[in-house]
Amino acid sequence: MTQTQKVLVTGATGTVGRQVVAELLARGHEVRALTRDAAKADLPAGVEVVQGDLTEPDTLIPALDGVTGLHLITFGGPYFAPLETGPRILRPARAAGVRRVTVLHGGGPSLLEDAVRADDGVDWTVLMPVEFMANALEWADGSVTSGEVHEPFVSRLSAMVHEGDIGAVAAVALTEEGHGGQEYVITGPELLTVADKVATIAAARGREIDLVELTEGQAVERWRAAGHPEDVIGFLLEAYGNTPEVGRTVVDTVEKITGRSARTFGEWAAEHVNAFNARPAGATP
Repeated sequence: MTQTQKVLVTGATGTVGRQVVAELLARGHEVRALTRDAAKADLPAGVEVVQGDLTEPDTLIPALDGVTGLHLITFGGPYFAPLETGPRILRPARAAGVRRVTVLHGGGPSLLEDAVRADDGVDWTVLMPVEFMANALEWADGSVTSGEVHEPFVSRLSAMVHEGDIGAVAAVALTEEGHGGQEYVITGPELLTVADKVATIAAARGREIDLVELTEGQAVERWRAAGHPEDVIGFLLEAYGNTPEVGRTVVDTVEKITGRSARTFGEWAAEHVNAFNARPAGATP
């Protein structure tokens, strides 16, 4: 067990951020969580919640006091715009004694990530997870209301990763030696099609779910109706219709870094089965 350290987690209320917090706590470390609205954070007992905004780096200065590790995201503010404040975040972090920084790769070029990679004053680690298992929660409403999932490109392969495993890799990199200057691709332990995922969720809940394949045109129409901008739609078409090799190749990063096997989609489905089951009258997701 490493010596207890204090880590500042930004994006602490997000899908991955919550898992970074949980893993650090489980490993016996102190956690300070940065959020834009501390009153709504809803984080575990023992977490020190502080208010701040990565788009305004001066708000981080008090939060950096006594911190040895810093977890960063590449988007910030109320509209999740790409962050351009990397150098203004890293300067006070170094001055405060931060030794290790992890940054969650956002799926494309990032000025903040570039700033982290260029900083030789800290041991930085870039976390590059593939598709999150949590993305399957998008199917929860359809599973409950109609017993159907509607998706395009149903034969595409994904090495999707449990968000808890991303948090586990981050926690190790933030508190242990030997991870500076590293770029970690993080995947689950298996390749799955959309049909495989739907069947796994159906097995977990004990009732069939029908998979309805959408054409590319139907998918675009649905995404536009949901309010997705054209650049996001283009990204989805490319990611789903022509999944890059990195997204469909299993690697053993989780086991190498954490010492345990990556969690399966079956484990994730069992953990989240209630989301895919009928809800009591008047209940909300």
